[in-house]
Amino acid sequence: MRTQRRGTGSRAPLVLVLPAALGLLFLVLPLAGLLLRVPWTDLPSRLTEPSVLAALRLSLLTATAATAVCAALGVPLAWLLARVEFRGRKLVRALVTVPLVLPPVVGGVALLLVFGRRGLIGEWLDRAFGITLPFTTAGVIVAEAFVAMPFLVIAVEGALRGADTRYEEAAATLGASRWTTFRRVTLPLVAPGVAAGAVLCWARALGEFGATITFAGNFPGRTQTMPLAVYLALENDLDAALVLSLILLVVSVVILTSLRDRWIATP
Repeated sequence: MRTQRRGTGSRAPLVLVLPAALGLLFLVLPLAGLLLRVPWTDLPSRLTEPSVLAALRLSLLTATAATAVCAALGVPLAWLLARVEFRGRKLVRALVTVPLVLPPVVGGVALLLVFGRRGLIGEWLDRAFGITLPFTTAGVIVAEAFVAMPFLVIAVEGALRGADTRYEEAAATLGASRWTTFRRVTLPLVAPGVAAGAVLCWARALGEFGATITFAGNFPGRTQTMPLAVYLALENDLDAALVLSLILLVVSVVILTSLRDRWIATP
């Protein structure tokens, strides 16, 4: 007797299609509203305005610098979590992911308490080296790196756990040191995961708002990134806010589209 398999090709029930369609509309309509209100005819001139260019330039600079910081610190941290057994590893992994769920403004307050002029580390930096992070461009990089690093660590740790360890074992058998094995074998193996994590990290840093405005302020040309410029422009120049929002939207769509296949396997 032949039994008919009812799989994903069967007709979906209306009780599921209706809320699914409403959910899609709920997510898409605000984006459509943004696209409909963008001043397309004035877009070229708007994109070349000094304030827009300054915010865009600063955002690209700080997001790239924050991603470099996250890569330098996050890749070794991901390797430690994926390859080394130690007591408290679950706690460390939980602490790494805290910025994902922590309200960004709270993250900015925490950064102030640590790196502010009277903070745990900031007071010593100011007294010993004359380094002040809050309300500076460097402070923007620190705030963005704080909220974006978990994305890179999670992506790289996942890539490390999925990598074939036999190549690393073969390199160790041939006498390669741990550093040589990591540099010449492990990193090339997980390079796609590192790249994906870096892109996600960069995108998160580019869109950061709460921690940045709390820790670094909103000073044009120095700490005013695109999200902060959008917030300020909403009060007196809606068209500029729409143009900046469009740039952030395009970046987000391009990145998510390019990385979609890493998370969703299509048959």
